[in-house]
Amino acid sequence: MNLSMKTRVLPGRVGRVSMLMTLVFAALGCTALVFSSAATAQDLPDPTRFEEAIQRFEQADRDSPPPANAIVLTGSSSIMYWNDDAPADLAPLTVIPRGFGGSIMHDLLHYLDRVVLAYKPRAVLIYEGDNDTGRNNIPNDTIMAHVEEGIRRIHAELPETRIYLLSVKPSVARVATWPIAMDLNARYAALAERHLLVTYIDVATPFLQADGTVMTDIFVADNLHLNEKGYDIWAATIRAALIQHESAHE
Repeated sequence: MNLSMKTRVLPGRVGRVSMLMTLVFAALGCTALVFSSAATAQDLPDPTRFEEAIQRFEQADRDSPPPANAIVLTGSSSIMYWNDDAPADLAPLTVIPRGFGGSIMHDLLHYLDRVVLAYKPRAVLIYEGDNDTGRNNIPNDTIMAHVEEGIRRIHAELPETRIYLLSVKPSVARVATWPIAMDLNARYAALAERHLLVTYIDVATPFLQADGTVMTDIFVADNLHLNEKGYDIWAATIRAALIQHESAHE
C-alpha cells in the first residue's frame, strides 16, 4: 500500500508519517487494518442527532446575519472546539465557523445545504475522517465516496468555490486506527491533486515528533481533543495555508 503523502500546502516531513506507520504496524501486528465488512448506509449513524446543533447555527444567523464572501469552516469536534477562536486566529480572513462535534463525513453531507451552501461561501474548509476511521469503523472507500459527493454538490451550486480538505490528525487515543487514517490522508492528498479547486492541508505532520510518534502534550485529558498548545499548532498550520491561498480574495 503506497501511503506517500504529497501535500500541496505543507510538503516535506513525509518520513515521519511513514516511520510512525511502521512503528504502529510493528506494535499491532498489522491487525489495525483488519476491520469488519464495509459499512452500509444502514450502519451509518443517524445524522439527525445533530439537528439541534444545526438549528442553533440557524438561530445564530438570524440573530446576527453572517458575512458574505466568507470561508466556511466545518467538520467534527476539532473544528467545533475552535469555533469561538477561529475568527481571531485566521484574521483578517473572513470565516464562518460551523463545526459540530462527533460528526462524520456522511453527517456533513446530510447538512451540507444548511451548514455550507446556505452561506454561498467563496471557500470551504472541511475536517472529517477522524470519527469515521477512529470510532465508527467506516471503510475509507465509503468515506472517499462521501467526500467526492460533497465536492460534487458544492461545485454543482458554487462552481468557483475553493475546498480545503484537512488531513486527519494523529492522537494518542486513536493510535490503533492511525494507519487507517494515514491511508485516508493519502487519498485526500491524491484527490486534491486531481481537482483544481481542492487543496489538501496536512495538519498531521506538525503533531509528530522526530521519531514519528505523536506528541503527547497537545491533548486534553482524553488524549484525543487538542489543548491550547495543540490548537496553537493547528491554527498556525491552517492559517499559513489559507493566508497563502485566500488573502487575494478577501
